[in-house]
Amino acid sequence: MPINDSLFLLAESRQTPMHVGGMLLFEPPTGVGPGWLAEQYRASLEPTEIDPRLSRRPYRVAGAGPWEWERDEQIDLEYHVRHSALPYPGRIRELLTLIGRLHGSLLDRSRPLWETHLIEGLADGRFAAYTKMHHALVDGVSAMKILERSLSTSPDTMPQPAMWSPRPSRPRETVEVESASGLSGRISGVASAVGGAVSGAVGGVKALTGASEATLRQVVRAFQEQAAAMPFQAPRSPLNVSITGARRFAAEDWSVERFQAIRAATGATFNDVLMGMCAGALRRYLIDLGELPDDPLVAMVPVSLRDEGDEDTNNAIGVVLCNLGTHLDDPEERFAWVRHSMEQGKLSLKGLTPTGAMLVSGLTFAPLALGPLFRFEAFRRPPFNLVISNVPGPREQLYWNGAKLLGDYPLSIPSHGQAMNITATTVAGQLNIGITGDRNALPSLQRLLEHLETSLAELETLAGV
Repeated sequence: MPINDSLFLLAESRQTPMHVGGMLLFEPPTGVGPGWLAEQYRASLEPTEIDPRLSRRPYRVAGAGPWEWERDEQIDLEYHVRHSALPYPGRIRELLTLIGRLHGSLLDRSRPLWETHLIEGLADGRFAAYTKMHHALVDGVSAMKILERSLSTSPDTMPQPAMWSPRPSRPRETVEVESASGLSGRISGVASAVGGAVSGAVGGVKALTGASEATLRQVVRAFQEQAAAMPFQAPRSPLNVSITGARRFAAEDWSVERFQAIRAATGATFNDVLMGMCAGALRRYLIDLGELPDDPLVAMVPVSLRDEGDEDTNNAIGVVLCNLGTHLDDPEERFAWVRHSMEQGKLSLKGLTPTGAMLVSGLTFAPLALGPLFRFEAFRRPPFNLVISNVPGPREQLYWNGAKLLGDYPLSIPSHGQAMNITATTVAGQLNIGITGDRNALPSLQRLLEHLETSLAELETLAGV
């Protein structure tokens, strides 16, 4: 098993499950009866062959030594694929409560590390599909691709192969936004190099990554520039505490056109608008709790380093620290603060090779990646308060056996010192935001959705759109 896979198994505890997830919301086909979803569930259990990646489970020889993968020759699909119904009155609130509970439970390591739940019972007739996969098995982007390959661009394509059926994924056009998910998996792949860099073992980093001395000098300089642009110290907040295994989940969607209009009127980037929206919402949420720090919150943000129009397929991804300006009451000042911070962060990475950008990102990410593994108290107060990611999603309208996909809401991995994660993705002109939080540390997480809308409306007023 690759080291980056085994790290996620080693880092896992009851308080820190290491799986990513997604909630897909559907509108059933017109004219189907009340038993339609049950029929789809039964049909989904028919495949006799399973995708090789989804049929393997972790094991250790004699219960010790390094983790390895082995094929589960008697995979029980009825265990992995489940059919559930919501309690009365079948509101979105009941759905999100159930998803939060499911996301907090550990996957069974004696089986392949994934589950899918088909959930009906929403009062308006919609249904949901929640899937979780261990980060040792997939990263966030890979998980999304596996889910999407069971969908079609036509409502007439039936029957659709199940997500776990062995078939190649086809390329799909995506909306180009400015950051990526799954970065944590790629960064964790060089986690040993990160550890060497943190301790000053530059020679070890060079050997592990093949980076030249010139690249390493650039890495050190870029890291220092990011640290100098803002003090490398996030303020204490309710987002940065030890967590439990229980989760809350909040989700909502907004029209991409609203973000594009603000972007066009202000000259900001799409990601700047998203960060400004989150900054205002987080400020209001922490004021509600009576816990707003005097110093501004800091977010870690995966970003694309590619120039506009650059169609090179090589990786050009890094992470920057964004000062969210949450100490500022004036939305115009706060948005200017966010934009300046994002620009400075990206400038510090410009000109680096992909390896160099990954190493700088790894240094930034090291406290979050290594903290759960080693349980070091020093890693429980990382240099950022939360991660905010924006994942490219499908541009076209998608369907599952005739059911229309209404939204795809990501669920991520909170950890000790990181009680909240905000991840956004685009689906057919809608920006879907999923907020995953620790149940004990973050009460009334649904309020954050209201604050996101208020903050976006503020930016529209500011932009005059």
